[in-house]
Amino acid sequence: MDQTKEIVKLAVNALEDKKARDVTVLDISRVTVIADYFIIASGDNERQVTALADSVDEVLGRAGHVKKSIEGYATRRWILMDYGDVVIHIFNTEDRLFYDLERIWRDGKRVTKEELEV
Repeated sequence: MDQTKEIVKLAVNALEDKKARDVTVLDISRVTVIADYFIIASGDNERQVTALADSVDEVLGRAGHVKKSIEGYATRRWILMDYGDVVIHIFNTEDRLFYDLERIWRDGKRVTKEELEV
């Protein structure tokens, strides 16, 4: 498995382990050069949004993947974690509906967990 797909798989598992809602993986590699994948997930409240980000950071850090930057951690409403070719968006439910990244990036391809295993 290549490094980018490993990051996606580990991040998705970390999010699901902490009960993230509606975890979505978009392959945006044919749409933009800013990243290959977006991972979008929701938490029910600010505490869960922070816990989700912490879990992703811990799991990826243990695997040797270092984030380039993190935004929104202080507000805990929309945390963006940049791992180079993978950008992780963790929203509270209300803000996810408002910003609707899935609609904005609808030209990207939704990726299932099974596709990440290949």
